[in-house]
Amino acid sequence: MAKKTGEKYQAIIDAAVRVIARQGYYSAQVSKIAKEAKVADGTIYLYFENKDDILISLFNEKMGQFVETNRRRVSEAKTVEQKLYELVHTHLSQLSEDHDLAKVTQIELRQSNQEINEGIGTVMKQYFNLIEEVVRAGMEQGIFRPDIEVRIARKMIFGTLDGVTTSWVMKQCKYDLVSHVDSIYNLFLLGMKGKE
Repeated sequence: MAKKTGEKYQAIIDAAVRVIARQGYYSAQVSKIAKEAKVADGTIYLYFENKDDILISLFNEKMGQFVETNRRRVSEAKTVEQKLYELVHTHLSQLSEDHDLAKVTQIELRQSNQEINEGIGTVMKQYFNLIEEVVRAGMEQGIFRPDIEVRIARKMIFGTLDGVTTSWVMKQCKYDLVSHVDSIYNLFLLGMKGKE
């Protein structure tokens, strides 16, 4: 199997995002992905074992970049409040810029099998760790309440961002997703700060 790098590999990944977003994972045939990527059907099997492998690779590639961008923006922020804001803003802005990727991550991956869920677990864990780091930093600096259960806070933060994005996708991405950033950020901040 060819290494998962290079122009053809990237073309297949990008084509898979478009085809799966348009047709759904179960209707997206490998031959359609090959045609969209402008490669021969057999070329796909030089890089991927099967369609599940394409979806896992697509997620790990695209969400790996997503997490890396988030981590960079959070690390550049000076204060914990700014880090939390960047976390919310970067999550929503990245998905709002790529409607096809948002459809794949919010809808198609939910309907996937156990093998796919296990294949994407590492990238999701990296993202969960980043969210937990922000919460812990806020607690250590005395900005957030000391009694916060970090895992619950992480589930709340991710679950809210995920739910808001899914709702946006279900409404055909017709409104400005990023316009929700301030409201969500303020809810998180006030909830974790508690009483002054």
